[in-house]
Amino acid sequence: MNIVIAPAAETFIRRMLRFGGGMDHGFRLVVSPGGCSGLSAEFSVESAPFAGDAVVEWNGMKLFLPAESRVLLEGATVDFTDTPTQTGLVFHQPGGSACGCSSSAGAPGLATVEIGSITRKH
Repeated sequence: MNIVIAPAAETFIRRMLRFGGGMDHGFRLVVSPGGCSGLSAEFSVESAPFAGDAVVEWNGMKLFLPAESRVLLEGATVDFTDTPTQTGLVFHQPGGSACGCSSSAGAPGLATVEIGSITRKH
């Protein structure tokens, strides 16, 4: 799988793993078509991959990626942004297209996952 995790995203993912169960857990990232920027995504910290998930190792971290996520993230760079107007994961895709929606980040090939959309599992 050809995916790059930028340093800021790696820091965020490591923090989520530490708070969510420890580094023996994995960061499950589910990306699907949709949303204003072309992608919508959800993530969680899991003790084991779900059926059909691939386990991708990155600098000692485990990413659990379902099949559709792997297709959509092929060749992408996952980054993290924290600004006064936006906080969350950002996906830079080669050849991505801009969105005309006013709530979009407005840059070509970007999709974001807002921190406010995270819910804790009970």
